[in-house]
Amino acid sequence: MIKKAVIPAAGLGTRFLPATKATPKEMLPVVDKPAIQYVVEEAAAAGLSDVLMITGRNKRPLEDHFDRNYELESALTRKGDAERLLRVQESNELATMHYVRQGDPRGLGHAVLCAEPHVGEEPFAVLLGDDLIDARDRLLSRMIEVQEQHGGSVVALMEVEPSQIHLYGCVAVGPAPVAPDVVEITGLVEKPSVEEAPSNYAVIGRYVLSPAVFDVLRATEPGRGGEIQLTDALQQLAADATLGGPVHGVVFEGRRYDTGDRGDYLRAIVRLACEREDLGADFRTWLRRYVAEELAD
Repeated sequence: MIKKAVIPAAGLGTRFLPATKATPKEMLPVVDKPAIQYVVEEAAAAGLSDVLMITGRNKRPLEDHFDRNYELESALTRKGDAERLLRVQESNELATMHYVRQGDPRGLGHAVLCAEPHVGEEPFAVLLGDDLIDARDRLLSRMIEVQEQHGGSVVALMEVEPSQIHLYGCVAVGPAPVAPDVVEITGLVEKPSVEEAPSNYAVIGRYVLSPAVFDVLRATEPGRGGEIQLTDALQQLAADATLGGPVHGVVFEGRRYDTGDRGDYLRAIVRLACEREDLGADFRTWLRRYVAEELAD
């Protein structure tokens, strides 16, 4: 059974400067939890109890967040604040956390390759921290099921408008679906133009990978942006199943929040706040009033 998850978290977060000058972008709050905690919670909910985070410079707050804070816990205990104490302790009880530095930031493919000594010869999941999948929607556990059934690697897909496909990796698929929500991937291309895109299936930030990907990544030359692209390695696996394929895609139709874009990050906060039992009612009332006032102006 798949038990290990890899979370690349070495990016600089330049789109959120100056907020990310001294704070990792993964620690930016989404309502009242850092974005990275939602990702680790998703991994844990899918049964992945071993999490390796690929970090870089200035990422120490990530390690601190998933560690015990005895001083804070002691202060909350003295105050009798059991509710906040439990919320503080949640993050360090989700999974067994490990960390390795990427060092030279050479792309997502290189970040995944950094996980090889920890992962070994077993399938593993990769979760990108910019993509938050709503906890009520089942994606990662479904991908694990598909991998256990078919072997090889599995990629999460969403259908997007053709005009948006240049923002994503894109896949070519077989002529017939394997299951209502599963397609066979025959090719991948990173951020194609509308004219070059083989479909409107976009790759989103969830993967379940065969360990064969490591051998392919080692032989993969830098591609788009001068970086080692995971998409290029998956393209080789899809084209030649003897390398460790096949490659399948799970088509996701649920709720996804892109926290790597400033506008989508703000929309994610609003949507999640509206749906919170403790915040939603008051927040929705204020939001309706605010929107009405804006429209009136």
